[in-house]
Amino acid sequence: MKMRTRIAPSPTGEFQLGNFRTALYNYALAKNTSGAFVVRVEDTDRNRYVEGSMERTLEVLEKYGIPGDESPLVGGPYEPYIQSQRLELYKEYAKKLLDSGHAYYCFCSKERLEELRDGQRKSGMAATRYDKKCLSLSSEEVQKKLDQGEPYVIRLNVPKDELIKVDDLVYGEITFDSNQIDDQVLIKGDGFPTYHFAVVVDDYIMNITHILRGNDWIPSTPKHILLYRFFGWEDRTPKFIHLPLLKELGSSKKLSKRFGAVAAMDFLKQGYLREAVLNFVMFLGWNPGTEKEIYSLDEFIKDFTIEKIGKTDLVVMDREKLLWYNGHYIRSLSVEDLMLRLAAWAQEHEIELPQADKKYHLEVLSLVHERMKTLSEFVPLTHYFYADPKVDPSLIVSFGGDESARIIKDLLSLYKAVDPKKWTSADLDELSHSYVTNGGYKTKQVFMSLRAAVTSETATPPIFDTLELLGKETTLRRLDSALARL
Repeated sequence: MKMRTRIAPSPTGEFQLGNFRTALYNYALAKNTSGAFVVRVEDTDRNRYVEGSMERTLEVLEKYGIPGDESPLVGGPYEPYIQSQRLELYKEYAKKLLDSGHAYYCFCSKERLEELRDGQRKSGMAATRYDKKCLSLSSEEVQKKLDQGEPYVIRLNVPKDELIKVDDLVYGEITFDSNQIDDQVLIKGDGFPTYHFAVVVDDYIMNITHILRGNDWIPSTPKHILLYRFFGWEDRTPKFIHLPLLKELGSSKKLSKRFGAVAAMDFLKQGYLREAVLNFVMFLGWNPGTEKEIYSLDEFIKDFTIEKIGKTDLVVMDREKLLWYNGHYIRSLSVEDLMLRLAAWAQEHEIELPQADKKYHLEVLSLVHERMKTLSEFVPLTHYFYADPKVDPSLIVSFGGDESARIIKDLLSLYKAVDPKKWTSADLDELSHSYVTNGGYKTKQVFMSLRAAVTSETATPPIFDTLELLGKETTLRRLDSALARL
């Protein structure tokens, strides 16, 4: 069976990682069966609409390599794929529900609804619900109010005393009491449909076969099932697959900006590779049941099945694991390819890289290649290769102690005498170790003092590889400057 899945983001802000995970799973399920992945923009909440949000969401999907087969960008057989351009269609289907008695006009004012909610809260109701007051209006009363131009919404007429069953392919059968389900607004006062109404109409028209979404949508599912029944579409009701939500490591709460990036685009801006983020997100709710952790997108599509989605409420997003993935993918690149990725990332996100010729850049990059976990680490890891650092004398003293000035002075003298042709990592290593032995010093005392004086850092690539690349002139200049400050 060729499955048709969809992601239906609302343009109300940045495309969050949880939504991106949902998009990835929908994409994989469709592609696994040679089906179609639909991207549909649900922009009917005009109060929360954010200009440019739709374009950024579509851009995110493109950048990560999971674009829609049908979408506002590429079109498709069920255009338009933006809900605000389908309003007449929703009105047509709302009228069908009104005519069949499965929906009704509601003219209650905001003040009355708020009083109703307040009273229900005070009485201890777990969830407030509309009391169906306007359902008792006669057709003549309704028409009179419409003719007078009274503001209204259209509500779903939820039947009483029914058990509504949701067959979820992850959580199994879930039963809801219809008496606990609110008469959901279908068409709002501004003429726009609510999510709950438009999503059902669009999923039916667009032949969506499977709906993967976060498990926070489970309570809304019986309303959707009722709509399929009321329209006579029971045989076309999609399969529901609800996914665990994401939470921060060590927290019971959903993702938060307090812990770092939560928007899918932000991870790219911070120097994460596309394939690393994809690989990381694959495992946020899905597990192949093997020890395999490294997956390409094609491999994931091949192995992805609903049966391997975890039946849990929350999945931990371990940011350290994401760093591990990114480090793995960075190390898997050649130095030349990494340089190309670094340059493209810097240009796209307007990051200023140090100026140098390509050969020198590649030599620097080869020294820090194994240590980089994100592209954004390149500058802080390599700044001393491009400019003389400001050295804090106390840093040198923290390693050299009372001997700091003598050590730097002796090394300066030793290195001055080195033949430029012998300014190599191996020769400098041998010379410096002899100095440590002959002077009765500890290796750390000398080498860490040297590292601090030349780079202002406590962790660098091997120090003599670093000195070889910096060159004799630069090394001597920095040691002389450090000695003057000591």
